[in-house]
Amino acid sequence: MSLHNILIATGIVAAVGLIIAIVLSIAEKVFHVDVDEKEVAVRECLAGNNCGACGYAGCDALAKAIAQGEAPVNACPSAGKSGAEAIAKIMGVDAGEFVRKTAFVRCSGTEDKRTKTFNYYGTGSCTAVKLALGRGNMSCAYGCMGYGSCADVCDSKAIRIINGKAVVESDLCVACGKCVKACPQKLIEIVPYDSVYRVQCNNRQRGKSVKQNCQAGCIGCGICERNCPVGAIKVTDNVAHIDYDKCIACGVCAQKCPSKVIRKYN
Repeated sequence: MSLHNILIATGIVAAVGLIIAIVLSIAEKVFHVDVDEKEVAVRECLAGNNCGACGYAGCDALAKAIAQGEAPVNACPSAGKSGAEAIAKIMGVDAGEFVRKTAFVRCSGTEDKRTKTFNYYGTGSCTAVKLALGRGNMSCAYGCMGYGSCADVCDSKAIRIINGKAVVESDLCVACGKCVKACPQKLIEIVPYDSVYRVQCNNRQRGKSVKQNCQAGCIGCGICERNCPVGAIKVTDNVAHIDYDKCIACGVCAQKCPSKVIRKYN
């Protein structure tokens, strides 16, 4: 190849490169989006789980809302107190009170408390079993199926299946809420980490049916409700529920409960 041809080829490549550079430069100016430095800084403080527990579509959406003053700086439960304080410093505001929370499984029905109604052989997924059969193979249709769909989605490995029932290790839980969404039985709820007494049942049947299906179920008798000195516990749909904003942790409900499903945790 002659020197003349080499120079022509080099010139063509250089010209093409120059044209591409000009086009990219123009595109960068046309499609440029201003970046909110506060939003970026806030995003770095969030847990990154994209769990939606904050009520927003994901961490990016929450970071934008916080940066624009539309969400509180302590909105991310997974970021914890330190995350809230870091975000508050970025935003130049007070972090406010951060209430640590944890997931809690409303079921006492371990394998020794319930009976099997049939043997199941198939995929080990609560969601799949619920979809295919409408319930698990244990006598209580409202209880934990024990196949571990909640544990499968837990990024912090805070959930284990023990004796046929999901158990949350609160010290590891970041209250992201993924397990709440994964449970087809709707057994898991997010409660204050420091809550002392919790109702470990979600069976909405009447007392006689509960006793027939589980040795550790709430029978909806209402003794706890009648004896609570501050009205913090109510029986709804045959099962007790505690209002933690009212509860003073006196323990009367647990003492009076004939089924012993109201248990002390802290």
